[in-house]
Amino acid sequence: MKQAERQRLREQRKQRIKRKIQKNPDKLRLSVFKSSKHIYAQIINDRDGKTLASESTVSPAFKEKMKAGGNIKAATLVGHLLGEKAASQGIKEVYYDRNGFIYIGRVKALADGVREKGVKF
Repeated sequence: MKQAERQRLREQRKQRIKRKIQKNPDKLRLSVFKSSKHIYAQIINDRDGKTLASESTVSPAFKEKMKAGGNIKAATLVGHLLGEKAASQGIKEVYYDRNGFIYIGRVKALADGVREKGVKF
């Protein structure tokens, strides 16, 4: 599969997810982005346009516990750290915006890590 085709399919998935999320703007959104070396996640209040909690493999809290950031263990740890931040702020339920990424590997591991800390989606 060519790179342009892969990018087009991701954009289609991203738009499909975005339409579902925009139907209920009062609910918080957990947005995920991944690169080949890192993964980033943040909980966003779309009504106010503010980020309530964020965590990534480049954050100091992550670097204390682990060095490498491009694997499933790292994504799970980011999910745990973000779940702890969300629980401390009283966030119990969010939409999971995977940004068009397929729900396998690191994207799934991050979601499972957040779920283990009590956040539902």
